[in-house]
Amino acid sequence: MKSKIVSLLLAVIAFSQLPAQNLPANARINLMLMGGEYGKALDTCRQILVNDSLNSDIHYFMGLAWQNMMEEDSALNCFSAASGLNPDNKSYSFMLAKEYYGKGKFKQAEPILQKLCSADSLSWIYAYYLTGIYMQSYRYDDAIEIYDKFQRADPANTLFLDKLGFAYLKKEDFITSIELYTRALAINSKDLTAIKNLAYLYSVTMNSESAIQLLTTGIETDSSDTDLYLRRAALYYSKHYTKRALDDYMVVLSSGDSSKLYLKRIGIGYCNNLQPREAIDFLLKAYKKDSADYETCSYLGQSYYNLKDMKNSIYYYDRVTDILTPVGVQLGLTYILLGESQKGNGMYQEAVDSYLNAMNLKPDPNLYMITANLYDEKLNDKEKAIFYYQKFLDNVKHSKINFTADYIETVKQRLSFLRSKPVKEKQPDIKL
Repeated sequence: MKSKIVSLLLAVIAFSQLPAQNLPANARINLMLMGGEYGKALDTCRQILVNDSLNSDIHYFMGLAWQNMMEEDSALNCFSAASGLNPDNKSYSFMLAKEYYGKGKFKQAEPILQKLCSADSLSWIYAYYLTGIYMQSYRYDDAIEIYDKFQRADPANTLFLDKLGFAYLKKEDFITSIELYTRALAINSKDLTAIKNLAYLYSVTMNSESAIQLLTTGIETDSSDTDLYLRRAALYYSKHYTKRALDDYMVVLSSGDSSKLYLKRIGIGYCNNLQPREAIDFLLKAYKKDSADYETCSYLGQSYYNLKDMKNSIYYYDRVTDILTPVGVQLGLTYILLGESQKGNGMYQEAVDSYLNAMNLKPDPNLYMITANLYDEKLNDKEKAIFYYQKFLDNVKHSKINFTADYIETVKQRLSFLRSKPVKEKQPDIKL
């Protein structure tokens, strides 16, 4: 319906610019568009174009018809034809720019919108689409220049303060953004856009209590806005106020949104509130949606444990280990590969740190040997070299690599040498 109204208004604008000799045909087409007879309007336009192919008005009307039929490619072609035939007609140019904009073809839309804005600098609708291109292209300063012009012309209009605040937010100039949203709220305390974005700014600037207070004010203003509850719930959860978060997530759930995350966090809230039965009810629903979520499984294990149901508790804790074991293995391997790259780059201490991180996940005699060799040959730290050579010898029987007796004997000799000599002397390297 909204699309029809817009089309009607645009048609009326074009209609007012039409030559008198075209009035009857254009009036009939306009009535067809108003009545939703888009196919009939197209047929009529085609008949006219047979004898008058350069009639820009008819191409424009065809574009409106195609647009209302959701045939955007055809609409764009018609608006392009109309604008090409009559480039000074603002309605044609604007509809063409809008079609380009809707398709994400900003390079084609931008020059058209810039020309329109230059011709009518007070038109917010032109500026709206042009600044939309600037914002989506990360050209925040260009958008700010336009927003600022409109804001100075209409200081009491919070729309422009909100737009400016968001542009500065995207620039990560949080101080200016906070100032602008605060000004917007001083004018209109019920400006939900300002409330939400200012709450976000408070949260990222480590002022979560103010963010929570502001969102609470927003909820008092419009208790039907579930997004406000979601934002406050996330802040509560981040501060470990899981019971408070639970209450907000329950509001969201009652609105029909049963996302896994919300079900899980409600369950966690009940679990932390020592209500294991209620927790299990929601956690099982979350588990049904995603059985690979280790956090859901862990809290199920805890909740069943609190109910003395050890069989189910064991089952879900086993699921946690099944889920996390591959992650630990991959992480350990990544640390080893990182260490190899660091060693190849001469970053020996960093390499040692990476090998030690890998060993914290899973002790490996081979890594003890590599670490000992780095301390011995590259970092000249005799004490740590001794420590890790000994760790290697103590654990070599657990290695998956079958080291030869000669290799083991060489390590023992090197260890004995380091223990007997306070100053390092030249000895044959132990090759890894």
